[in-house]
Amino acid sequence: MAEALILFYSKSGSVKEMAKIIARGINSVDGMKAKIRTVPEVLSVINEKKDLVPESGVPYATLDDLTNCDALALGSPTRFGNMAAPLKFFLDSATPLWLKGSLENKPACVFTSSGSMHGGNESTLLSMQLPLFHMGMILIGVPYSISGLSKTTSGGTPYGPSHISGNGNENNITEDEKKICMAQGERLAKISLKLANE
Repeated sequence: MAEALILFYSKSGSVKEMAKIIARGINSVDGMKAKIRTVPEVLSVINEKKDLVPESGVPYATLDDLTNCDALALGSPTRFGNMAAPLKFFLDSATPLWLKGSLENKPACVFTSSGSMHGGNESTLLSMQLPLFHMGMILIGVPYSISGLSKTTSGGTPYGPSHISGNGNENNITEDEKKICMAQGERLAKISLKLANE
């Protein structure tokens, strides 16, 4: 059974919910299973992080999770048009994997949530892709054949699923956003299996 790692950071819960929907899309494809992991908060003291085991909730990711996955879905809230510091901190620790080429030729996608329509969703998705390109991963987006992408009046981009949560996180994930997340998970799983069989 091939495994897709869904690695995310979520502050208010929207990105976590998107991760669960993407996992359902991955798990709907025979031969693939989703593994959901998060990253710890980064403390205000530089180069420190919390203990590796959370008290509750989703387990924290390790570099072994990245090494052993067959595909990756990477999620973060927007932070001034970029990924959140805890996720960036974790990716910055993956230099040993980059040196060994551990992630080369594995498919990957990205997803995000912002508080407002112009909160930096697309730039966050694009900036999240940069380290994945450096790792040699194969980036996949959301094609317009996924009907929700053309119909959405909230989140959703060709660069990856997105959500507009509202300034007070009052907006639930819309049906179109859910469809886009599900379709992205399915697409990631199918492409991973095709690459594995070549």
